[in-house]
Amino acid sequence: MLLHDTALVYGRYLRQSLRSRFALLFGVLTPLLYLLFFGPLLTGLPLGGQGSSWQLLVPGLLLQLALFGASFAGFTIIIEKGQGVVERMRVTPVSRLALLLGRVLRDATLFVFQAVLLVLAALVMGLRAPLAGVLIGFAFVALLTVSLAALSYALAMRMDTPQTFGPTINALTMPSMLLSGLMLPMTLGPAWLDVLSRLMPFRHLVDAMRDAYVGAYATAHMLYGTVVAVGLAVLAVTVGTRVFRTAGA
Repeated sequence: MLLHDTALVYGRYLRQSLRSRFALLFGVLTPLLYLLFFGPLLTGLPLGGQGSSWQLLVPGLLLQLALFGASFAGFTIIIEKGQGVVERMRVTPVSRLALLLGRVLRDATLFVFQAVLLVLAALVMGLRAPLAGVLIGFAFVALLTVSLAALSYALAMRMDTPQTFGPTINALTMPSMLLSGLMLPMTLGPAWLDVLSRLMPFRHLVDAMRDAYVGAYATAHMLYGTVVAVGLAVLAVTVGTRVFRTAGA
């Protein structure tokens, strides 16, 4: 029944998203602008890492897409609570885990699709990366989306207005982006900033994806990144399910 319920919820929200094609395309607009206008500035610069500047920049942009997109996914819960959708779901026998999984899997599908578009644009710009590394990168995007979307929905269940939800998410995502080295390797900065960034779980995902994009798969970065990505996803889904259950969603 869990698989059946998850498929029902997933299909419902995926159909809603597909009806808004402009939202699908505009979701990838910000990282695409970074790719077009920021990427050429890095060409030929000594960035202190393996591979080309594109192999350093594109993994960061893919994770930035998941970070900002999935973190704001909870806005839909706030809207649904105001429209009474959550209240109607409360009286159904659908599993609370399925209500969460259907949503986060829809988000993962959308952001992986947008990540594919971004990689295709990067290939035109000059990115060269092994296919296995690119596919591993998509897996990291999916796991990060599941983690952040689940936490975003859980947080939104505890809030009533977008005016409180939006600033809270901004306060969490901006430091995460700046300290994770999404745009440039943190090793370029002072030692204290590099050490501080290692406390951010997203830093390990960035390092792992950059290794994958240069074809280095059996590395410590890959191991740490995989453990962090999977562990964070399991923890986030567990927390999100508990909130959905106690909140009666």
